[in-house]
Amino acid sequence: MRVLIAPDKFAGTLTAVEAARAIADGWHRRAPGDDLDLAPMADGGPGFVDVLHAALGGDLGAVTVSGPDRNPVPGTVLVREDRAWVESAQACGLPLTGGERAESATTWGVGELLMHAIEAGATDITIGLGGSGTNDGGAGLLGALGATADRPLDQGVSGLAGLTEIDLEPARALVAGLRLTCATDVDSPLTGLFGATKTFGPQKGITEERLPVVDAVLEELATATGRRTSMEKGAGAAGGLGFALLLLGATRRPGFEVVAEAVDLPARARLADLVVTGEGAFDFSSRSGKVPYGVATVAAEALRPCVALAGQVLVGAREMRALGIESAYSLVELVGEERALSDPAQSLAELAARVARTWSR
Repeated sequence: MRVLIAPDKFAGTLTAVEAARAIADGWHRRAPGDDLDLAPMADGGPGFVDVLHAALGGDLGAVTVSGPDRNPVPGTVLVREDRAWVESAQACGLPLTGGERAESATTWGVGELLMHAIEAGATDITIGLGGSGTNDGGAGLLGALGATADRPLDQGVSGLAGLTEIDLEPARALVAGLRLTCATDVDSPLTGLFGATKTFGPQKGITEERLPVVDAVLEELATATGRRTSMEKGAGAAGGLGFALLLLGATRRPGFEVVAEAVDLPARARLADLVVTGEGAFDFSSRSGKVPYGVATVAAEALRPCVALAGQVLVGAREMRALGIESAYSLVELVGEERALSDPAQSLAELAARVARTWSR
């Protein structure tokens, strides 16, 4: 039996690569004769570059860039021929802000990641957006690429209050002739009821009473740069990083689609008898561009069943079917929350062995 194993990360415990290996280890314990094909996945957020490197190879360059508080943080740039991939979460991810300080956090380091890719000779650059702790409308990125304004661009959204003028031409000249792609599962606009601040601000530490104030500052940024662009799908991704990149001429693609294409997931699904996916928390929000729903869709198109392994399963059978998943299995139900967090790889392997007992021939 051939099994395609295509999980996302288990946030806070396992990367997608580690999760795929743990599932494979457990599956082989129960069904050593099965042929396992590992295809760890990502949606543009944390793990994006590692997953693509595992699939595509290429040169993974270590760099140092500015974090959300302008202190140095490590990052990586994946380069393969004239193409490059960078991951915004490495420079402005939520763990780097601790779920607070979003109003002062900057995306300057994401611009520096982009600069490293350009200096490496890449002319086709994909930027994974997701898991950010910032909300500056991408002002920091624009500043790192040469844009100037009548307010500081490196002090987060709080530094933008009162902005009326911004010169994007130096940044646009720098990326002229390049192909830029935003990889994101978020289709929110920059501002408004469903914008970056109202939708994702609270999880980044912006208090309820500050949400209208912060959103109004991003409105000022949009007025000074591109009102129409601010309303495009994906402009609100990663606290407005999508907006900044769209201003520079980037196109937007779903992050899952970018990775699925890179790893040739549809062809691999057609060769499988069963597809296994997974993530930390499997709930109905998984339909919003997340990996399990994407993998299940690919499996359905290949006429293959798909099952999910998750830290927690928070949907019922009807919702599960709506997501294209035949069955979903919970790590916490099997080993308990404490062990699932303290020994995630071994726990996931045990769960995979249990699932193999049901699904392997």
